[in-house]
Amino acid sequence: MRESKKLTLQPRTLESADSEQRAILERAAKQVGFIPNMYACMVNSPGLLATYLEGYALFRNNSGFTPAEQEVVFLTISRENTCHYCVAAHSTLADKMSGVPEDVTNAIRCGTPVPDARLEVLRAFTREMVTSRGYPSREGVRRFLAAGYSERQVLEIVLAIAVKTLSNYSNHLFDTPVDDMFSHRSWSG
Repeated sequence: MRESKKLTLQPRTLESADSEQRAILERAAKQVGFIPNMYACMVNSPGLLATYLEGYALFRNNSGFTPAEQEVVFLTISRENTCHYCVAAHSTLADKMSGVPEDVTNAIRCGTPVPDARLEVLRAFTREMVTSRGYPSREGVRRFLAAGYSERQVLEIVLAIAVKTLSNYSNHLFDTPVDDMFSHRSWSG
């Protein structure tokens, strides 16, 4: 991880949060069943966490990507942004909840092509969107569409990049500790 100035704001709990923060943390806990360390840090800016939660839910529910494809997108973005927290978290979600084969997850974590051709197109296009800052090549778009994805899903990847940028950058600023439930998939980039 790069050396940078870390924020000194303390993570918030339901007990230490003000009323606005508490309402958002309660909503988050209902969505995921607990308050991840990332949320406890992000809620220091209630708008930041609220925006993240809303965008994340919209991507999960309306993107047209399968759960496995969603994890490929989130994991690829988090790897490109070198977010140790989100790579660990999305690796765990991919393994345990979304049905992503471990060889696919491990390839993304290593920055190498994945063995599934369609998921590789998704990984490569998502990476290109991040690294080009939204200026994909015509060939990249053509390959993405030829793999059966839609133009709308190009925009859904933009949503995923926005959501992951919120969490990845926040985790950089806090050096957020990885929750125990994700620690077996820790990653240091």
